[in-house]
Amino acid sequence: MGGTLGLGILIVAVAGLLNGSFAAPMRPMQKWEWENRWLLFAVSGLLLFPWLIALATVPHLPAVYSESSASVLVKVVLFGLAWGTGATLFGLGISRVGMALGFALILGITASFGSLLPLAVLHPEQLAAKRGLALIAGTVVMTGGLILLSIAGRHREHDVDASHRSAESGFTLGLILCVLSGIFSSMINFSFLFGDELRVHSLAGGASSAMAANPIWSLTVTAGFVPNLLYCSYLFAKRRSWHLYLQGSAFYWALAALTGLLWFGGIVVYGMGAASLGSLGGIIGWPVFMTLDIIAGLFWGAVAGEWKGSSRQTYAYAWAGVAVLLVAIAVIAAGNTA
Repeated sequence: MGGTLGLGILIVAVAGLLNGSFAAPMRPMQKWEWENRWLLFAVSGLLLFPWLIALATVPHLPAVYSESSASVLVKVVLFGLAWGTGATLFGLGISRVGMALGFALILGITASFGSLLPLAVLHPEQLAAKRGLALIAGTVVMTGGLILLSIAGRHREHDVDASHRSAESGFTLGLILCVLSGIFSSMINFSFLFGDELRVHSLAGGASSAMAANPIWSLTVTAGFVPNLLYCSYLFAKRRSWHLYLQGSAFYWALAALTGLLWFGGIVVYGMGAASLGSLGGIIGWPVFMTLDIIAGLFWGAVAGEWKGSSRQTYAYAWAGVAVLLVAIAVIAAGNTA
C-alpha cells in the first residue's frame, strides 16, 4: 500500500509541476495582448489536445457518452462551465498580482474547495476517519502557507516602485479576482469525481485505467472553453486586437500551443495519479496536485523577475509559505498510509 501511495503521489506531483508551468511560455509574447495569448491557450489546451488525446486513448469514445446518463453529462458540463469562468478569472488575476502570488492564492483556494467539499458530499463518513482528519489538518496547514504567501505579495507590492508596476496592477482587485477564481476553478475536480460514470464506461470499452478519465476531462474543458471564448471576444471587440496575430511570429504560435499542452498534459497525468490512489484518489491527490502547481508557479514567477527588488523580509515570507505548503503535503500523505 505504501509503495502504491508513494508512486501515486509522485505522479500527481509531476502533474502539478507540468500544470503549474503552463503560463510561463506566455511571457515572451510581448507583441500580443492578454486576449491574444489566452485565446490560443484555450483553443489548444481546452479543445485541440483534449479531444486528440481522448480519441487516441479511449476506444469507442462516442459510445462512452451515449451510454452515460443524462444527469451525469449535465453535471460534468455545468461544472465545466463554472470551471471555465474560474479559468478566465485566473488569467485576469495573475495579470494583476503576478504569476507567483496568483498561482498560490488561486490554487490554494482551489485545493481546499476541490477536496473537502466532495469528501463531505460523497464520503461524509470519512471526515472523522484518519484520512479525513489528515485532509482537514493538511488544508488548515495549507491555509497558513497561503497567508504567508499573501503577506509576501503585499510586501512585494510595497517594495517595488510604482513606476515599475504593470499598467494592469492593482493588488486589491487582483486579490478579489484570485479568490473568485479559486472557488470556481475547483469545479474541475468536481467534474472528475461526479463524472465517474464516464470513467467506468471507458474502462468497460477497453480504455486503460490510466486513460479512462479522459472523456471526463474532454467534456469538462470543452464546456469551460465557452466563457473563455466569450470574454476574449469581448476584449477583441473593445481593443480591436485581432490584428495583433499578424505581428506574432511562428514562435509565438508554437509557444501558445505549448501552453495548452503543458496545461492539459498536467490534467491527464493527474488523472493517472489519482486513479492509482484508489477510490478517494481524486480527493487525496487534489491538494497535492494543487500544491505542486503553486510551487511551479512561484518558481516561474521568480524566473520572470516578479520578485526582483523585493526585500529580504518579503523573500522570507515567500519561502516560509512554500515550506508550509510542503508540510501540508506531508500531513495529507501521512494520514493516508495504511
